[in-house]
Amino acid sequence: MSMTENKLTPNRTERMERRPSVPPQVDIYENVDEILVVADVPGARTDSIMVRLEKNELYLHARREEEAGPRSGGAGVDYTRTFVVPPGIAADRITAEMNGGVLRIHLPKDDAAKPRKIAVRSA
Repeated sequence: MSMTENKLTPNRTERMERRPSVPPQVDIYENVDEILVVADVPGARTDSIMVRLEKNELYLHARREEEAGPRSGGAGVDYTRTFVVPPGIAADRITAEMNGGVLRIHLPKDDAAKPRKIAVRSA
């Protein structure tokens, strides 16, 4: 076979677009009953949010899609953040809700982790 018969097609790789990934701004509050994580994920839809607890790490991922239109100026972005969760969280009771671009993740404490008052009796 000559070189002219064995023509190689040029390498055609797909263009992969990289979406910006940013950590969302987060506030963390703690009280006797729970730890509350409040994350700003503007433009993310509820069905694009994933919250996962694995071992002692809370993983948050949300996606804001690019808005259509020449004047939108909105670019797609991925929000990603991971937190170390202290022991004593009731993993089976964790809840999350989204409202107005703000994600609230409730991490309830196990009863054993909550402070308790110890009665003092006189002898």
